[in-house]
Amino acid sequence: MALTYDTLADLLNHGYDTVIDVRSPAEFAEDHVPGAINLPALDNDERARVGTIYKQDSPFKARKLGAALVFRNVARHIEDTLSHHDGGWRPLVYCWRGGQRSGTFAWTLKEIGWRSDTVAGGYRSFRRLVHAMLYETELPHRLVALDGYTGTAKTDLLHRLRTRGVQVLDLEGLANHRGSVLGGMGDQPTQKWFETGLSSTLSGFDPARPVVVEAESSKIGSRIVPPAIWEAMKIAPRIEVEAPVDERVTYLTRVYDDILSDTDRLHEVLPPLIAHRGREVVEGWLQLIDAGDKQGFTRAIVDQHYDPSYQKSRRAIDAHVAARVQARTLDDAGLDKAAADIEKVMEQIDLSGQTTDTPGGPSTKRPIRAAE
Repeated sequence: MALTYDTLADLLNHGYDTVIDVRSPAEFAEDHVPGAINLPALDNDERARVGTIYKQDSPFKARKLGAALVFRNVARHIEDTLSHHDGGWRPLVYCWRGGQRSGTFAWTLKEIGWRSDTVAGGYRSFRRLVHAMLYETELPHRLVALDGYTGTAKTDLLHRLRTRGVQVLDLEGLANHRGSVLGGMGDQPTQKWFETGLSSTLSGFDPARPVVVEAESSKIGSRIVPPAIWEAMKIAPRIEVEAPVDERVTYLTRVYDDILSDTDRLHEVLPPLIAHRGREVVEGWLQLIDAGDKQGFTRAIVDQHYDPSYQKSRRAIDAHVAARVQARTLDDAGLDKAAADIEKVMEQIDLSGQTTDTPGGPSTKRPIRAAE
């Protein structure tokens, strides 16, 4: 009997030894249950071939061919990938809709003696649970947004907060993008896989404890932040990180070195900014790039693009800053101190975005500042 899961957390905490996705490699690449392995019952070409015969010729012929291909592929997986498992192995198998592919695969495994089960509704059931969390309900988690000018090492601080035991949702990491015009880090995940990463991460968090997230726009590269998270981010209290501009420039020059070293790519991504910053400004950036002046270019784009963009965004959303943390340096020591200060001020703000009274502390009418 196929298993039914009422919540995403229940499915993710399935308790089986292995989750097997028997869909085609193309289906698996778009999105899948986290931790699943792909053992296709039909590969991409076979699936397309069977589908064509089903639509254009005969459903019976398609099912007959499909059965032969599926059993052949299952036998190969058993002989190769699954051959090392002993008799106590418990696999959970799913396909697109919990139909013939997963049913045949799981039945074969069970006939061998392995304790296999299938997911009722297959991948579509999993996807409905993800969609329900991110699009249909209010997020149960209380978010705290880490804000600040570009180059204040917010992503680095998130990682340090995580090592301190703070619940952190790293949007840029999940989107594989640094969230700026120079933020590309390679291919981004599909929107569905991005949402799977978001929902599975949140499912592992304690809703009674706050979750720190970087203050982003509603789009990271080409990936869209789902509405449940975006709505929670808009009302989240903000902790603003402040750092000297020279420190920010030095930090950005170091962490963006891969991009700053790619002259050809910079000549591709910067010209579209002429419409916003003017030809003279952008051509000045390109001259600095061609001269190999990474520090000079970084300072120029901070002064002439990143900081004005941040200021405009802050005015547009009128975000309330509940606390401010000073990072005098952005080296390891400075960032460790800033992370500790952030954790400390999180205890002094409530999650409606208002500051709380502390003995001898600041007024509730202005942001908390970390102790110097």
